[in-house]
Amino acid sequence: MTDQTYCDRLVQDTPFLTVQGRLSEQQVDRIILQLNRYYPQILTNKEAEKFRNPKVSLRLRLCDLLSHLQRSGERDCQEFYRALYIHAQSLHSCLPSRHVLRPMSFLAGLGLAAGLALFLYCCPPDPKVLPGARRILGFSPVIIDRHVSRYLLAFLADDFRAL
Repeated sequence: MTDQTYCDRLVQDTPFLTVQGRLSEQQVDRIILQLNRYYPQILTNKEAEKFRNPKVSLRLRLCDLLSHLQRSGERDCQEFYRALYIHAQSLHSCLPSRHVLRPMSFLAGLGLAAGLALFLYCCPPDPKVLPGARRILGFSPVIIDRHVSRYLLAFLADDFRAL
């Protein structure tokens, strides 16, 4: 689908996440505690205390946390996204990096459906060539998006009438 890593996504999402008022103090604390309690190899107790220090502004602590995770590696960034999903699901769905993934998955599905339709259209109707392809293709609308499945079903209906 895309070769964007979690660290790349975190770099892309950092300006969005650090806007004042985007994440509350409680949400940031919960994320830090989850990374510290469940994954102490990601955030040690000393690091967690540093990122939860109420004497430092929330935005600065969050910037420090995100840069620390980016330096730590892919797995740590992935666990941050998991914690963000758990504690701020509505914000997680609005991330800029998630908007890039949606069209990519749609385009991949559309390309697959168009390729299958073109393949079946160009192949001879000999049952020896594709012995079970029509049955498999008949179930594919369950998997493929409803917009594409209409055209696929119309293609199959025309093909069955020709037999």
